[in-house]
Amino acid sequence: MRYGRVLVKLSGAAIAGSKAFGFDPVALNHIADEVLSLHQMGVQVGVVVGGGNIFRGDLGEEWGIERAEADAIGMMATVTNSLMLRGVLEARGDAEVRVMTAIPINSVAEPFIRLRALRHLERKLIVVLAAGTGNPYVTTDYPAVQRALELRCAAILSAKHGTDGVYSSDPRRDPSARRYRTVAYDTVIRENLKAMDQSAVLLARDHDIPIHVFDFDRPGALAALCEGKDVGTLVANKVDDEFE
Repeated sequence: MRYGRVLVKLSGAAIAGSKAFGFDPVALNHIADEVLSLHQMGVQVGVVVGGGNIFRGDLGEEWGIERAEADAIGMMATVTNSLMLRGVLEARGDAEVRVMTAIPINSVAEPFIRLRALRHLERKLIVVLAAGTGNPYVTTDYPAVQRALELRCAAILSAKHGTDGVYSSDPRRDPSARRYRTVAYDTVIRENLKAMDQSAVLLARDHDIPIHVFDFDRPGALAALCEGKDVGTLVANKVDDEFE
């Protein structure tokens, strides 16, 4: 087994599936089955999910909502998604699941306490981490890296919806775009490649935690990555920039 503990980063789009907004039962079932497959393998799993299927920053701008307020709405959207994911995970498997939030909402979830979260993982519980860091002006990419570091995860599995890795340029606009098999953090930063937010990439680089960027719609991708197979793009220090 390549990884014994991982942080799975999901976008709100993964929950929306084929819809522009909201919840897609097929997509939720797929997410649950993929995460449960890791749990059944004995991998300790933390999950961070975005909130774009409920509220997006561009809507806040369109309506003239101040950024700090819009980010607070977005954080609450991640709580809703996390609770929904917990419900589906527990309905489709026998794993215990805890939702932990950076914003105290004690009636529906536990507050995020690092040592308690570590204890949950050690006891083989799936931990869903909601509300980012509780602070505005960051997307869920940065909190995903931060939580992965706090929880001593071996890697971040960044599940994408509609793309299967990191490309040299936008493949939807540039027919000559090539997908990387491996790419160094410094290249991602220098070329401003769209792996994760730059702040998240810098944090991951400085603390030497690898990120796998892959197409989450591919069945079995999470299990394959933890087993040591090459799926999507590996972003890490001390790797060569190699194209497929």
